[in-house]
Amino acid sequence: MNEESKGGHAEDIELILLVDDNPVNLQILHKTLENSYRLLTANGGEAALEIAQKTRPSLILLDIMMPDMDGYEVCKKLKSDPHTENIAVIFLSALEDSEAKVRGFAVGGVDYIAKPFQADEVIARVRNHIKIHQLERQLARRNIELEAENHQILNAISEGIVGLDQQGRVSMLNPAATVITGWSAGDVLGEKLSMLGLFDGDEGDTVAEELTLPYRSYRMGLRIQSDMELIRRRDNTFLPVAIVCTPRAEGGAVMVMRDISEWMESEESLRLAREEMDTQRQHVAHIERLSTMGEMAAGIAHEVNQPLTAVANYSRVARRLLSKHHIDEKKLDQLLEKIDTQVVRASEVVQRIRNFVKKPDAGVSLVDPNAVMREVIDLVEVDSRVNDIAVHFEPVGDVPNITMDVLRVQQVALNLIRNAMDSMVEAESRQSGVLVSTEFKQGYVYFNIQDSGVGIAEGTELRLFDPFYSTKKDGMGIGLSICQSILHSLGGKIGFKRNQAAGTTFYFCLPAS
Repeated sequence: MNEESKGGHAEDIELILLVDDNPVNLQILHKTLENSYRLLTANGGEAALEIAQKTRPSLILLDIMMPDMDGYEVCKKLKSDPHTENIAVIFLSALEDSEAKVRGFAVGGVDYIAKPFQADEVIARVRNHIKIHQLERQLARRNIELEAENHQILNAISEGIVGLDQQGRVSMLNPAATVITGWSAGDVLGEKLSMLGLFDGDEGDTVAEELTLPYRSYRMGLRIQSDMELIRRRDNTFLPVAIVCTPRAEGGAVMVMRDISEWMESEESLRLAREEMDTQRQHVAHIERLSTMGEMAAGIAHEVNQPLTAVANYSRVARRLLSKHHIDEKKLDQLLEKIDTQVVRASEVVQRIRNFVKKPDAGVSLVDPNAVMREVIDLVEVDSRVNDIAVHFEPVGDVPNITMDVLRVQQVALNLIRNAMDSMVEAESRQSGVLVSTEFKQGYVYFNIQDSGVGIAEGTELRLFDPFYSTKKDGMGIGLSICQSILHSLGGKIGFKRNQAAGTTFYFCLPAS
């Protein structure tokens, strides 16, 4: 065995082993490569294997025809040893037949140099394979780094990740997945996912594998997503998770689970808070309706007192008729009919008031907007007569039926109509009255309340819908604020515009679908 090393070179210069039983060939190869690489030499197969085991060269230039062990055998032994299997081998031979070259590639050679050597060819082929070797090492290092980075990422993320093969066996489980499922990696790797019972129901109900979400991904190649699934953990407790199962190109799937228990708790808290806020909003609206009725009390009393007085008068006349010996049945029937009419009149006033001040039932209904507005105008008729301000209603075009909370919409309309009348009490144009209209445009049903009163003062429009802000002397400042709150909760809008001549038009609208 002959072993040489090129001195004075840095540690990172590539190491090449030259193997040939002919000293002249070794000398030529050595002379050709000595200025670029560190070199070792061996004059036989056994020596070459021993040196390769100890030094792990990047490349071996290996002669085929050697007495003790030919190059094919040496290459086979190198490739069968995990310590030397990755060393590149270039065969050297004077054999020119293609069969020899094919055999060399078959046993693991990467290239072939024919004797006698051409220096330029040797340098070029060696350089190419050294470069390939360097790139392979860089790639291997990068793969190791990426694998380490991936491992760190998998360990750091909060989502549980489970790798599955095409049969649904667990191939990977990150730490978050062990926390979510309660199963350790050692217990489940290689086991069928269905055996863990993650998707089984309560009371031990077993769900067939083909009915589980991951099955459609690892067996059918579908991407499956669920925003909420209850999984059974190892301790038989249930945990709500969001799941995404994505098929892999090489087969199988990756299942990602995210614990959403805190999110569900926060959603439940938010739902309860919204319900409480809605309850309070309805309570305030109810108080405002009662306040409105209190303001209208004098007119209501007058409205109810008139038919009651008429009933009392008709009743006295009826008693006088009954006291006579001869009863005029026709006249008595007329009196009773008049009494009935006045009772119905008083009853309707009271019923309208009762319907308005009662607390609303939950839910909405499909109604005719014009019918709703006519009921409001009937309700405001008392104020209309007391203030001597007429209320006119003019539907504009075809208005579709819409889904609404009737009582709350009536509250908004009544508030706006009474505000319009208040603005006209001292106006010279009060005889023109309040004009109420409905119209359908751009997918919304509009309710318009137009007055010719004193109008909205400049600079007050920005605060008009603020709570407890009022332009009235005795106003509480909650009417318009409540109207806005009601409409926003129903998906509607409220606003106003100044009329060209005088007064203001307030409007509100609700979506038609």
